[in-house]
This record gives sequence, structure tokens and C-alpha cells, in this order.
Amino acid sequence: MEQKFKRNFAELKSIVTMTEAFFRQQGLQAGLRNVVDLATEELFVNMVTYNTESNEDILIQMVPHEHGIEVSLTDYDVERFDPRSAVTVAVDIPLDQRTPGGLGLYLVLKMVDSIHYEYRNRKSRITFIVDRK
Repeated sequence: MEQKFKRNFAELKSIVTMTEAFFRQQGLQAGLRNVVDLATEELFVNMVTYNTESNEDILIQMVPHEHGIEVSLTDYDVERFDPRSAVTVAVDIPLDQRTPGGLGLYLVLKMVDSIHYEYRNRKSRITFIVDRK
């Protein structure tokens, strides 16, 4: 299943609808949904927030994976940003001592089972897999 979404936070509702439909069609475990929704939302929001030089829609693709689901988000006409190289978040210190930012990506990297990044010709693609536990 794939669909393009406008660079707008209002699209989050439609992204959740797409995920619901995919899970229903594929008969995937409902327990995987929370991780998939959080990771997809965080990556989409980051693309909209930080890739402001582009007006292109963002493509989201979901395919069954042998042990769960594979989700890809592709952003067009943007600079390179590999989420795997994001600054480490100091989660072991009090909130008032932390530098804001990065917690969402930190959570995504901790929650998904694998994440891959590709960048070519100003096209950025992040793919993650969530497996049945």
C-alpha cells in the first residue's frame, strides 16, 4: 500500500487511516500498531518541520514483512539527513537539564527493529521494520 501526503500536519489523520486499513487488510497484530504509528508520525513530522525547502508530497509505503511490517517514507528535493546519525539524547538526566530536541528520533530508533536510510539525487528515503515480538 502506498500513498502520497501533503507537507501538512493535518495529514496525520489520513496517515493513521492508511495504517489502520493496511493492518486490517494484512491481518497484522494490533500490538504492532502503536510502534508503527509513533515511528511513522515522528518521521513524517520531522520531514515537514525540517525539510522546508521542498514543496513535494511525501510518499509513505507499507508492505508486509516476513515477521511484521516494513514502512518507507520518501521525501523529494531535500537535503540529506540520516536519522541514525541524530545526536544522542541524555535520557538519564532531569528534564530541566536536557537540551530540547531529538527525543522523538531517539524513541523511534529504540522502538523499531531495524532502520535503513538512502539518499540519492535529493531524494531521502527512511525505511523501518517492526517485527512481531
